[in-house]
Amino acid sequence: MNLLVLGRGKTGSLVAEIAHGRRHHVRVLSTADNADASALTPSHLSDINAVIDFTTPSAVIGNAEACIRAGKSMVVGTTGWYEQVPGLRGKVLAAKTGFLYGSNFSIGMNLFFEVVRASAPALTFDYSGQIFERHHVQKKDAPSATAITLQSILRESGGQELEVVSFREGDVVGMHEVVFNSQNDRIYLCHDSKSRRGFAEGAVRAAEWLAGKQGFFEFREIWKQL
Repeated sequence: MNLLVLGRGKTGSLVAEIAHGRRHHVRVLSTADNADASALTPSHLSDINAVIDFTTPSAVIGNAEACIRAGKSMVVGTTGWYEQVPGLRGKVLAAKTGFLYGSNFSIGMNLFFEVVRASAPALTFDYSGQIFERHHVQKKDAPSATAITLQSILRESGGQELEVVSFREGDVVGMHEVVFNSQNDRIYLCHDSKSRRGFAEGAVRAAEWLAGKQGFFEFREIWKQL
């Protein structure tokens, strides 16, 4: 595949490295290279099969709309823009392109989502709960999109809105904990990312999965199909 990676940050650079390792042809654009989605023209994207975005929340919609106009599929690992999902979904479906986004592309974290969903009935048996998330100091959004996903899962499956406590410290890649507490015991569930590699691998595999498909998808709904 011919892939275009948007973003030269730590994760974007790793996405490009892994894509090369999986024998894809890769181009990378930095934010400066693509101000206001100016580089995402139909002619510049003519030979691209999919665009992978790891940029900033403010850039996602402009990048997505440019890809839609060019008829190109897109995978978005950037978080912090989800209030605009409904409007973007309509544009993707109308254009009959492919779009896949996720709060976390790690296979391990998506397994963790299922563990948390299975544990949610604890909230109906006199347990209280909290969500804790830790990330590096450069992370722009708090709480993290992954923590918000966990909160949503527990609300849907356990019927309670749990508090999220966020920490920003050092170079922590990402740690998410769900704690259930009762008079009788305490249950700890934890996912601790050792590196960004899991996110990057998931994003590349998502682009491979999206090839030839039309529609608007969320990674946690399709990851078992990879």
